[in-house]
Amino acid sequence: MSGCHARTTRNLSSLERRLLGEKVQTIAGLDEVGIGCLAGPVVAAAVVWDYSLNPSGITDSKLLSKQKRQELFCYITAKARSISVGWASPAEIDAINILAASHLAMRRALHSAELAPDIVIIDGNKALSGITTRQISVVGGDKTILCVSAASIVAKVIRDELMMFFDRIYPEYGFRSNAGYPTKEHKIAIAQHGVSVIHRKKYTGVKEFLNRDPLPIL
Repeated sequence: MSGCHARTTRNLSSLERRLLGEKVQTIAGLDEVGIGCLAGPVVAAAVVWDYSLNPSGITDSKLLSKQKRQELFCYITAKARSISVGWASPAEIDAINILAASHLAMRRALHSAELAPDIVIIDGNKALSGITTRQISVVGGDKTILCVSAASIVAKVIRDELMMFFDRIYPEYGFRSNAGYPTKEHKIAIAQHGVSVIHRKKYTGVKEFLNRDPLPIL
């Protein structure tokens, strides 16, 4: 981790500046990754940021190259006050729907945090049920709120690592490169090999091929 760094400084959002001005001690950003995938879990991360640090370069994970995400992930894990991760499995996604599963993953991430936040800032426009922590939802927060951007990066890197693990079990689907997203190659692989255990059975692009037996876990 010693080789990782981030330049300073990034302009903090008006929301973060206001909360810091109110002497809020612990602010967590919360974001999820993997809603649009055909396979694999939805993963959420909660990051309590150290606002004595104000690095630039931390933004929505979707706007970053894989190399830059890895660099910033290393920096975030070294510098954040608290990081926690939660996820919901493909079976849970099928059972309760993707929105409910993404909220389940978020609650799991938040509830497992070593440092309980005074307030959580959530990417999106939906309130998170089942928590007592004060919360604020911000559309596009993964681009504009430092702690949410950090959570976006952590969730993305962790999920990609999980999908690389699944790639070793199910190399036919190319999870190393597509991370479970509905790429052309992934769709062709489903048509050729059927549905694996980690595919989301109720998603269009998967449910049409349920007449085939899933590949066994080796």
